[in-house]
Amino acid sequence: MDMLLKCLPTIAVLLLSNSFAGPASLNCVLQLVIFILTANIPAIVTGRMAYVDIAWPWGLNAIGIMPFLSDVQENGHRVNLVMAAYLVAGLRMALGGAVLFFSGHLQKEFPRYLYLRRTWAKSGITDENSLAYKLSMQKEILVQCLANMGGLCMPLMIQAYGYKTGELTWLEVFGWALWLVSIVFEHIADRQKKQFVRDCVKNKIKNDVCDVGLWRYCRHPNYFGEWMVWNSLVITSLPSLLALWQSTEESLLIKVGMTWGLVSASRMMYGCLVYYTGAVPAEFYTVQKRPEYIKYQKMVNMFVP
Repeated sequence: MDMLLKCLPTIAVLLLSNSFAGPASLNCVLQLVIFILTANIPAIVTGRMAYVDIAWPWGLNAIGIMPFLSDVQENGHRVNLVMAAYLVAGLRMALGGAVLFFSGHLQKEFPRYLYLRRTWAKSGITDENSLAYKLSMQKEILVQCLANMGGLCMPLMIQAYGYKTGELTWLEVFGWALWLVSIVFEHIADRQKKQFVRDCVKNKIKNDVCDVGLWRYCRHPNYFGEWMVWNSLVITSLPSLLALWQSTEESLLIKVGMTWGLVSASRMMYGCLVYYTGAVPAEFYTVQKRPEYIKYQKMVNMFVP
């Protein structure tokens, strides 16, 4: 419920603003349609939350095409870059979700969502056939839907529908350079992990700990890279945010809310990638499967290299 309540104020700020209400309303509708069809209904039918891995990236794609669906104040590099960033992230993960779906991996629940069930059990919700259990599952899916409606769409909203015009500033250039480095970093980490798994299968090695390449410097370099991708989007949004503060078309409340919403994009992704469905849930099961992982935990940082 805490995560649910954190998402709502940012959505309210967008919907109450003068400049962002139209595209924000459209985004809310698109996110609801996507999540209901690809996550909420499948969760009711199958009893699994794994379908969120299909819904969430397609939600990012919907954010990425928003400027095509509604008017923007400029059609220059600023808009094109932020659109591309969302589409690259969304299509990359959507492709991964499609592979999981067609390979049958969605026929069983992912460990990160099994970990969520442990938190429900602390509240006495253990019966998978109970109404409370099903509502808990729907609530967790809704949280990720609301994240796409609020904080996670904020960089595109501010850059595409805000008040900054003209050429890119040096801060924006730095931010986009950081975005490129971060997404390459994440991609390399993913490839190194996949190659490690293939090598283990080839050499018939079981339950070994991946400590090659970037994995020597932190236990979840792919998650760190993803977090830095979102941090870079926050940085590229700062000049547009400053232009918003200098305008007279929005109230002080809206300006403060938009600023808080932008910062929340980084905060939300950190919480998700570390505690919610990321590092902590993954390591809970990894330690049980790989005893040597405890030594790895003591030697290598969890998140920041």
